Amino acid sequence: MGAMKLVRQIDLVFKDWRPLQHVDDPLHKDLSAVALVGDCLFVACDETASVERLRRLDDGRFGDHLHVALDGIVDLPAGAEGEMDIEGLCAVDGYLWILGSHSTKRTKPKVEEHGRAGALDRMHAVEWEANRAFLGRVPLKEEAPGVVLPVKQDGDRKAAWVKLGGGRGRLRRWVAADPQLAPFLDVPSKENGFDAEGLAVRGDRVWVGLRGPVLRGHAVVLDLHMKATGRGRLKGRRRDGGLRYAKHVIDTSGLGVRDLRLDGDDLLLLVGPTMALDGRAHVLRWMGAVSDTSSGVVPPERIEWVTELPYEEDTDHPEGLDLFPEAGPGGLLVIYDAPGPTRADPDRFTVKADVWGR
Repeated sequence: MGAMKLVRQIDLVFKDWRPLQHVDDPLHKDLSAVALVGDCLFVACDETASVERLRRLDDGRFGDHLHVALDGIVDLPAGAEGEMDIEGLCAVDGYLWILGSHSTKRTKPKVEEHGRAGALDRMHAVEWEANRAFLGRVPLKEEAPGVVLPVKQDGDRKAAWVKLGGGRGRLRRWVAADPQLAPFLDVPSKENGFDAEGLAVRGDRVWVGLRGPVLRGHAVVLDLHMKATGRGRLKGRRRDGGLRYAKHVIDTSGLGVRDLRLDGDDLLLLVGPTMALDGRAHVLRWMGAVSDTSSGVVPPERIEWVTELPYEEDTDHPEGLDLFPEAGPGGLLVIYDAPGPTRADPDRFTVKADVWGR
């Protein structure tokens, strides 16, 4: 296959800022996940408990922004203002799947505000947000041809999610039995701690990509077979060895997973730095991934390095991708966190996404 190239950019236009007053940065600066379905583009900001719906406009942009608060659709232990840190979205089979990071975070030092000693004291605190443990799906109700809205129930289809409870979520509980991953559960994100950032779904099978930990230069993808219970819960079926997932380990040259997407029977991985630093980002193709059902290291010959994505110092960090068929076979849409001045126009609440094709 030929090399991929940037074929165009698309403006994403936001307007409804009122529900987002409690966040530190404007929404367009913190985009963390994306999913395309019909004429709708869903994105998430990692500081909120919501998704944002944009609709395809006649001029090729995505706009007509609608803010969708999730606390009225699913039960969130920390409520509407508790940060979900949504890092994965996937629209499939009439549902929007949503993944929180499941990670802890260390308090920023802020020397300018608290001085040297006070800043160090702040760094002792490692915080947990209960909403971050979300993994579930919500129905997409068709409002018009190509236009869908996340809802709690649409006919027989109901929202369902992995039990959160008062602790740190079932996914973290399942991983607590894993000798390779368990030591990283309480290590903060961006310090190579446990951090879920990629999501792909087919039927009852869910792949969760980890930004961290990276193990000896290898990223980790968890592979779950989910089942719905009568009480609106999702559970991972037990696999070989009693674990509720298979664990796939992929040589990424030290990069962690930022997003996942199925392309036929292959799995695309957007990979970038796991730590809080700038660095290269790539899209990889794990060929025939759906046929790998048991844990193991993926042979290097099954991994294709598809393209390198641009990045700038302190800006334009690739965070999410989805297939974009308009750009031809293999076409991709990529969104960026911390957009630079050439990508974002704060006066127009607009940020540019990239379209990659061959």
